[in-house]
Amino acid sequence: MFGFLKKNKVEKQEIKKEPTLSPEQVQKIQEEIATLEGEIAKISNEDIEELAKKYEEVGLLQAEIQADDQAIAMLEKSIEIKRSIGEGYKKLMSLYNKKRAESARNGDDQGIDYYMGKMDEMRQIAKQVTIMGK
Repeated sequence: MFGFLKKNKVEKQEIKKEPTLSPEQVQKIQEEIATLEGEIAKISNEDIEELAKKYEEVGLLQAEIQADDQAIAMLEKSIEIKRSIGEGYKKLMSLYNKKRAESARNGDDQGIDYYMGKMDEMRQIAKQVTIMGK
């Protein structure tokens, strides 16, 4: 009558897919990346704020076109230059988690451990940034 003893039917959840970009949108983002990379080459190594910001922008754009490995490299450079917990930090954590899940699906224990370690490093950065108040 009320369904207390009936098993609940669990519907399959749809996997959340990121919207796909048109070839024109991908091309435009790739042009933006090339422009930013040119700007990075002109920035002095002493201007760490600007350098970190540009690397973060490149990494975020690469993540947008699903160039995950390149995005990770750029976002890691950004955080290495200047630790922050902004959009780049959030995206990098998301990419690490995505890679960890991918490793889990493939049964790659080393990959799981690697990305779990990377996520732990990111948590430490967040802790340090929060304590330092910067």
